[in-house]
Amino acid sequence: MKLAHVTIMTKCMNESVEFYQKAAGLTIQRDMRDNPAHPIVFLADEKGESSIELAGNSGEIYYGGGISIGFRVDDVVKEHARKEEMGLRPGPLISPNPKTQFFFVKDPNGVQIQFIQEYE
Repeated sequence: MKLAHVTIMTKCMNESVEFYQKAAGLTIQRDMRDNPAHPIVFLADEKGESSIELAGNSGEIYYGGGISIGFRVDDVVKEHARKEEMGLRPGPLISPNPKTQFFFVKDPNGVQIQFIQEYE
């Protein structure tokens, strides 16, 4: 069994799509923003193995409490600098042990997005 996707409810669809394209390098796989009742956009990595569903929500606001999504990166220091250049205000680099280093940014919906490098 594999995880199919993670769904994030959003009131700011276009801003959220742009965030995941720029911050995580995801590309649009399916775009159903033309459905005013329930717009949805699926984004995935280049291999289609990691997928996020952004679901439009005009009602209740979600703040992303207690949720984080992690992306593996090859060079966490370089990614941190890149996120700073993008104006995403990344948190500090955290090293809980010698083999792991990561940082967080918040997406437009308040979801904590982790960028993590694990060393051998």
